[in-house]
Amino acid sequence: MTSRVVYNGELRTTATHLRSGSVIETDAPVDNQGKGERFSPTDLVATALASCLLTTIAIIGKGHNLNIDGAVCDVTKVMESAPRRIAEIEITISFPMSNGYTDKEKKLIERIAETCPVALSLHPDLKQSLTFNWPNG
Repeated sequence: MTSRVVYNGELRTTATHLRSGSVIETDAPVDNQGKGERFSPTDLVATALASCLLTTIAIIGKGHNLNIDGAVCDVTKVMESAPRRIAEIEITISFPMSNGYTDKEKKLIERIAETCPVALSLHPDLKQSLTFNWPNG
């Protein structure tokens, strides 16, 4: 088993990662009767994509001597109303100014990001828009 999720009432859940004991709480978003005081489940999907692509780039990057320490993803989730679902996840990935990348390394990083496990697990109708901000020099 991976996790246990408990409904706490008031449109809030607590998810516990069983191996580590790490805990995440979720709330329904304000535009869907919730408090919006925590990540919503759909926020977690969008955030999981960003987390996955950074982690996967770092794993594969080790074998290519690529350092992405300090890389940042800014995530925007775009909802559709009928039916209510995530229509698009927009991610801007910014790499630290201290790291320089060759064109070949940039192409590798972009390919890894586009094919991380979460990206490949999401429905093909969900638009994934990735923007890469590379350091100058």
